[in-house]
Amino acid sequence: MSSSPNRPSRLFCFSWQNFWIATGIFACAVVLCMLLGMADSTDGFASPIFVLAVLLISRFTDGYLFGLIASVLGVIGVNFIFTYPYWAFNFKITGYPLTFLTLLMVSVITSTLTTQAKQQEQLRVENEKEKMRANLLRSVSHDIRTPLTSIMGATSTILENPGLSQEDQRELLEDARDEAQWLIRVVENLLSITRINDTQTAQIAKEPEVAEEVLSEAVRKFRKRFPQIRVTVEAPDTLLFVPMDPILIEQVLSNLMENAVIHGGTTSQVRVSVQKESSFARFSIWNDGQEIPAKDLPALFDGTIKHNEITPGDGKRNMGLGLSVCMAIVGAHGGTMEAKNLDMGVEFTFRLPLSEEELHEHP
Repeated sequence: MSSSPNRPSRLFCFSWQNFWIATGIFACAVVLCMLLGMADSTDGFASPIFVLAVLLISRFTDGYLFGLIASVLGVIGVNFIFTYPYWAFNFKITGYPLTFLTLLMVSVITSTLTTQAKQQEQLRVENEKEKMRANLLRSVSHDIRTPLTSIMGATSTILENPGLSQEDQRELLEDARDEAQWLIRVVENLLSITRINDTQTAQIAKEPEVAEEVLSEAVRKFRKRFPQIRVTVEAPDTLLFVPMDPILIEQVLSNLMENAVIHGGTTSQVRVSVQKESSFARFSIWNDGQEIPAKDLPALFDGTIKHNEITPGDGKRNMGLGLSVCMAIVGAHGGTMEAKNLDMGVEFTFRLPLSEEELHEHP
């Protein structure tokens, strides 16, 4: 209820962006009418042009203010400038009230429809955000509770049993460390999602980065955590510069490689590659682990698939959270992502658009 008093002010609010849009469209209408007036001595062409101008202004500005102003100015312009006697008002023109009402109704109807459409789009965006928040909350409550329980259990066992052997203590501490590392990854994913949501109205700061260097850094960290997995890297002979936020794209690569090990079940090797494909840089992460059920592929990146829905026996790892973060990051870069089962193993692929300079230098 508290928002209703503010609604009229929003519908008739002033902004410089709307002002310049309306001014530009109206100026184009005036110039066009002048050009047509120089080419044709007859009157009557101005009214439909200003109707179109009012329609465009109402469509591309927020609220009703500039559409209504354009209606009034349009009627004045048609009467004062483009109707005989020129540069003088003549209120005895046949159909003059109809022209004014037509422009006014066009403005009101178009502004109303445009405002309603924008409100519906804003509501849809808000619903999508709420859905994402609900999915994240469900994922976090699931992902954090179990590791914390394991950490508490391991540390409590050590503290309450001072007679434990060093080997048992070391095993419990290693379990606690692994769970803590997983929690760190969950927090990093959440921070990335928050960062992307906070910058939805602005573009992510992208700079040309050498794709091979970002890939190599992600692989280096992966090898440190999973030394038992054999990793191969494939990259083009020439340097490939890709506009990106390197920290976020490195996180995408790390998530996909770790996902291959944690959820692949039998994964023993991972292959990471990057190459130019048309106007995109194509990143590929392949693993020789278990395939993903075909029924889960369409919803793989929306954060709703749990790991225990794919491979039973370990319900503490949420496959969907990391993949939904990857999709959000790639989407914020203007790219696409997909996953598919191969004859042997699974391949995740995402594409990032290249800059015009890169396309011209390496066609």
